[in-house]
Amino acid sequence: MQETLVTPTLSVLSRSSITMQDRSSTAGQASSTGPQPSRPSVIPPPSKSKGWKSGANVRRMRRIIAEDPEWSLAIVPLLTELCIQHIVENFQNNPILKQLLPEHQQKVLNHLSPDLPLTVTANLIDDENYWRRCCMQRWPVCHVARHGGSWKRLFFERHLENLIKHFIPSTTDPAVILDLLPFCRNYVRRLRVDQFLPPVQLPLQPWNGELSDSGSEAEMEQPTGDHYQLRDLVAGLSHLEELDLVYGVKDCGMNFEWNLFLFTYQDCHSLAATIKACHTLKTFRLTRSKVDDDKARILIRSLLDHPALEELDLSHNLIGDRGARAAAKLLSHSHLRVLTLANNQVRAPGAQSLAHALAHNTNLISLNLRLNCIEDEGGQALAHALQTNKCLTTLHLGGNELSEPTATLLSQVLTVNTTLTSINLSCNHIGLDGGKQLLEECYMGLEGGDRDHGYPCARPSPPHKPLFPAQKEPSGCPP
Repeated sequence: MQETLVTPTLSVLSRSSITMQDRSSTAGQASSTGPQPSRPSVIPPPSKSKGWKSGANVRRMRRIIAEDPEWSLAIVPLLTELCIQHIVENFQNNPILKQLLPEHQQKVLNHLSPDLPLTVTANLIDDENYWRRCCMQRWPVCHVARHGGSWKRLFFERHLENLIKHFIPSTTDPAVILDLLPFCRNYVRRLRVDQFLPPVQLPLQPWNGELSDSGSEAEMEQPTGDHYQLRDLVAGLSHLEELDLVYGVKDCGMNFEWNLFLFTYQDCHSLAATIKACHTLKTFRLTRSKVDDDKARILIRSLLDHPALEELDLSHNLIGDRGARAAAKLLSHSHLRVLTLANNQVRAPGAQSLAHALAHNTNLISLNLRLNCIEDEGGQALAHALQTNKCLTTLHLGGNELSEPTATLLSQVLTVNTTLTSINLSCNHIGLDGGKQLLEECYMGLEGGDRDHGYPCARPSPPHKPLFPAQKEPSGCPP
């Protein structure tokens, strides 16, 4: 310790002696050379070290240099920040949020992990930014507008949908889905499930040709193909308004089998009981599920006099005239506003049943029968129903083998019906004359409607020249 004190003293002393010697030698040279021109005098700063007794001053001048050059008192965290960090790190075991000030709550929410258990976060955190981070971490593409603009609702709806899609009957524990109900019942308003997995089928034992006394080869035990039953789940979702289902398997690849796409009678009866008990359901869609007439009648029977149902979509199935008659009965015993039976097997008798119900209906605003085969007999029945119907605004009859007589009758109906705003007759055989009549009536309807409301005509009058160049009428509709 003494060496460290003596050394700087000696160094200062040696420097001061050298300085004095330089000054004396400079002064001697100036006196020997004679007078010199005057220069401004430079007074050296007073030396802080005075002989050997300046050791104490040198020690007072020394500074402590830390090993970390960036260390500073300014970066020591505040006690508030340390508390927030502790709350975030122990949030799973001790969730503290409501007791904090709003600005401190926001700091905690910004640092919470999206991987926290739903048992902790579901009923405690309502912050949309937190649920947005949870959604974006799991699903790169999120359409929050389809879920009412709520990220929390989007998370719980898609999370529940994923659990149902990957549920394997007789293998997955139903509690995996039902245990989620206390946390998601207040947020799930729509379920859109496009996959139902069938039970795992074990390989059959080779048959040795011997039959038991009580059975035959056809009675050998086979695993059932029933899928996950939604009754208990839907009963717990008190705010469910929309149910969109497809019974099938996605991405089956080389394991494709037709029995993967079966909608069994057990599935049908269970689903019918489910939707009948769900009094908040407004929209029900069951598409691409091979629903035939018998299953359609079972489902529609459960929807008769439903208090809330507004939209029914059974498109892309196998529904024929008997199913269409059941749908016509539903129009008279419900508040249905949208009915879609596109791409089925409805023919003229089914369309006539729908037309009879439509003539006296006061609720339905949209009817979609595209890609059926109602032909002119069914199309003309619907046209006659439009003469008395005062509520339907949209009618889709594309791809129904309609021809010119139906187009002519519809053009006459347009002069009487004032509520229909959209009619689609694409992919039919209405011909040039039928198209001309429809177009002219549309022009006249626009002009008459505009004059009735006191507005100038929105469209010009039909031109005097032919609307279509002379050409041979096509023999059939495009494929």
